[in-house]
Amino acid sequence: MSTALELLSSHACFGGEQRFYRHASGEIGLPMQFSVYLPRQALAGEKRPALLYLAGLTCTEETFAVKAGAQQLAAELGLALIAPDTSPRGAGIAGEADAWDFGVGAGFYLDATQAPWATHWRMESYLLQELLPLAGAALPIDATRLGIFGHSMGGHGALTLALRHPGRFKSLSAFAPICAPTRCPWGEKAFTGYLGTNRASWAAHDATLLLQGHAGAPYPGGILVDQGLADKFLAQQLHPELLESACAATGQPLTLRRHAGYDHGYYFIQSFMADHLRHHAQQLGT
Repeated sequence: MSTALELLSSHACFGGEQRFYRHASGEIGLPMQFSVYLPRQALAGEKRPALLYLAGLTCTEETFAVKAGAQQLAAELGLALIAPDTSPRGAGIAGEADAWDFGVGAGFYLDATQAPWATHWRMESYLLQELLPLAGAALPIDATRLGIFGHSMGGHGALTLALRHPGRFKSLSAFAPICAPTRCPWGEKAFTGYLGTNRASWAAHDATLLLQGHAGAPYPGGILVDQGLADKFLAQQLHPELLESACAATGQPLTLRRHAGYDHGYYFIQSFMADHLRHHAQQLGT
């Protein structure tokens, strides 16, 4: 793991700082970038709880910081916000930039096993074994109080990483997540490219199927999910009703809120960001 962080820029923001970093990633084998918001308490040297936000298709480490409108309340709650890039970049693989079609190229927050993607597309290992330990060591972040949330592909990532690594995160939420990627066209295409054609291997990255492997509720404080009913991807790709059924079957508390008129974009996310930050703050003990 590289321990050298290059500060690309820093901006005063609600008494704290919005920063952007780059570092050489050993897991990815390429330079990676991430953003972090540090509230004033962190700037004073106090280790603060942090939320890891995973963005969706076509996004970068900058999207959340610019579009989500999270910093003001995060400053009030004393929360740090970490947002990595969504995917490796610059590997020189044909089709790498085909993320608009939700094929290969989009990171999907897993470790690919199939050539040519397996060498660099290691987002799960990057996040858990490299980025979070690096941030915890180099920045005023309390690595024992971490929450995770995300949007769309990043909502899928938040749900699956939290369920695959129980205990690593203390709180969990998502905006319009891909809840059952083994049963939607986006997931089928990405999983075939990254994991191969053996569908049995896909189950380890499907939140609804992962829940079936838990005897009890992995997040007894509850999972919060918001979904817009005007989301053009809802019927074919997202399937929140399958997550709802899986939570009910395993006794996992879930607050699934369906909102008339809201679509898949960041105006939707801005509208309910405060609820998500408070959901995490309560469980992280800020």
